[in-house]
Amino acid sequence: MEETLKKVTVLGGGTGMPVILRGLKKYPIDLSAIVTVADDGGSSGRLRTEMSMPAPGDIRNVIAALSEVEPMMEALLQHRFDLGEVGLKGHSMGNLILAAMTAVTGDFYLGIKEIEKVFNVKGQIYPVANQNLFLSAEMQDGEIVVGESNIPRANKPIHRVFVEPKTAEPLPEAVEAIKKSDLIVISPGSLYTSTLPNLIVPQVAEALRQTDAEVVYVCNVMTQNGETDGFTAYDHARVILEHVGEGVIDTILVHSDGFTEEILERYLEEQAQPVVYDKERLETLGLEIVEGNIITDHDHVLRHDKNKVAKILCGLIGVCDQLER
Repeated sequence: MEETLKKVTVLGGGTGMPVILRGLKKYPIDLSAIVTVADDGGSSGRLRTEMSMPAPGDIRNVIAALSEVEPMMEALLQHRFDLGEVGLKGHSMGNLILAAMTAVTGDFYLGIKEIEKVFNVKGQIYPVANQNLFLSAEMQDGEIVVGESNIPRANKPIHRVFVEPKTAEPLPEAVEAIKKSDLIVISPGSLYTSTLPNLIVPQVAEALRQTDAEVVYVCNVMTQNGETDGFTAYDHARVILEHVGEGVIDTILVHSDGFTEEILERYLEEQAQPVVYDKERLETLGLEIVEGNIITDHDHVLRHDKNKVAKILCGLIGVCDQLER
């Protein structure tokens, strides 16, 4: 009798989610990715405005992360045009392919499914919704800032974020993936503009509250200027719980080792600082805490170490030593 694979579902967007997925896809698991479509900047913003389609950028990055095709095909997917002043300039090839396949199939989600076949994607990719979503933020001073790309530019403390239209419904397949999961991973990324847009879609939030799966939040390792200035690990988790509900996170994975002076100086130029692991405050939230050295400094960019994080996550469901290759 064939063994049933453990089901792991990752939620997120931005640059953090693909890192987590690249590590997890090496394990014998049934992997799903639920991806934000609220981006309104750059190529994604132009396409969603001109074609009234969900933002493709984060989906493109996830396809690249989960693809099993030759490196040149991934390079093609991620290629960004830099020609002239109008037209193709600023567009990525992957975004254009997603836009074209949406037009051919007449549906964004169906287009993704077809592209998964072409790029031999391991796992399932779900946009959190099959329609245009708009992200807004209420600042602590009461101002409402509309648009994902405008929120960090306001450079004000954020009270809450919310998606519109209020009648927006998540993709049913995405909600079903959450319900059937053995492990759910909330990936690192821009807290208010990449991580939360998935979690605050009403039925997604409800599914996360009701699931029997262990929900693990992989905490950011650096703060982000305009969004999480001065935030500690406790603050990141607190904001998620305030938006989605108490008890929705079971476990938090944090980086507990230090940083080199070189890293600190480099990120100080970007007005970013290490996310302080304030263990005592974090313990007041009642979360299981998993700590360790989970970062890598690659090409002068600080990232979560995909292999270390994947091993820890898969260890939670008993497949930590079952690498496929």
